[in-house]
Amino acid sequence: MTTLKTRLQDDLTAAIRARDELRSSTLRLTITAITKEEVAGETARELSDAEVEKIIAREAKKRREAAEAFAEGGRAESAERERAEGVVLAEYLPKQLTDDELNALVGEAVAEAKAAGAEGPRAMGAVMKIVNPKVAGRAEGGRVAAAVKRALAG
Repeated sequence: MTTLKTRLQDDLTAAIRARDELRSSTLRLTITAITKEEVAGETARELSDAEVEKIIAREAKKRREAAEAFAEGGRAESAERERAEGVVLAEYLPKQLTDDELNALVGEAVAEAKAAGAEGPRAMGAVMKIVNPKVAGRAEGGRVAAAVKRALAG
């Protein structure tokens, strides 16, 4: 079993013992998503920590989007619950890049792409190919794409 999945299960046990309903339900749903992914496809397999991290990131993104939808719909209590679940999941993800760190990585990738001959807005794909592995889970795709567009535009 991967170390991250083991940590999630140990934390779930601790949350249940502490009667922490928010934490236990959030971890239960996340572990269920991981298990579902493990048994999807032809044969069951064990996920790596990187794959587990992607699932946690996907679950955290769902929480953010749900919180926005609830807030727009005037359901503040539900939105707050989704945000709180997102905070619990954030503990298991790598620290997110600041805007300055992201812009520095994007700047390096743009320079690298220009050296390879790609310039202007059409270089977006080339720059994204360079920057995505460097960012890997530390910034959301939309944020990265926006930073690349800004860097290529000006």
